[in-house]
Amino acid sequence: MSSLVIDLFLCGVAYVVLIYFVATMTKARINRNRNNDDDGDGGVEDLTPPKIDLPPGIVWPTDDTPKPAKPTVVDF
Repeated sequence: MSSLVIDLFLCGVAYVVLIYFVATMTKARINRNRNNDDDGDGGVEDLTPPKIDLPPGIVWPTDDTPKPAKPTVVDF
């Protein structure tokens, strides 16, 4: 066999070994002890309603609900 064939074969083997190590080192690690309750969106929750340009006459509902009356204490 000529030295060119041997060099190409060794380069191919080195390439396969290199790709194997890169693939095994970069794959995502799964931590079995981690709690997976998060929904994955990250960041801070913003619970305010979106700012939408509503048509005339349409308004966002408010949280102004009537408060229950406090019971009165009667002294005899």
